[in-house]
Amino acid sequence: MAKTRLHIYVSGRVQGIGYRGYVSREANRLGVAGWVRNLYDGRVELVVEGEEDKVNYFVEICKKGPPFAKVDKVEVLSEPFKSEFFYFKIRH
Repeated sequence: MAKTRLHIYVSGRVQGIGYRGYVSREANRLGVAGWVRNLYDGRVELVVEGEEDKVNYFVEICKKGPPFAKVDKVEVLSEPFKSEFFYFKIRH
């Protein structure tokens, strides 16, 4: 299976409602690796690596978010696969 890496920026009501914890749990459930963090401008930034089909499904999860999220925009940038992560974590 092909491996891929994406850099994702999520805008909307995505801070203070459990978004990072939600996507972290989902990433670990799917077996993709990387990290998520809040940005000072109100967005959430993510980097994710793994099997292409799982990473693409993870993007769909990011577009929805947890129940109290309101995702307005998801920007997805493709990057070269680096295999630098072993699990998915929340960065502070």
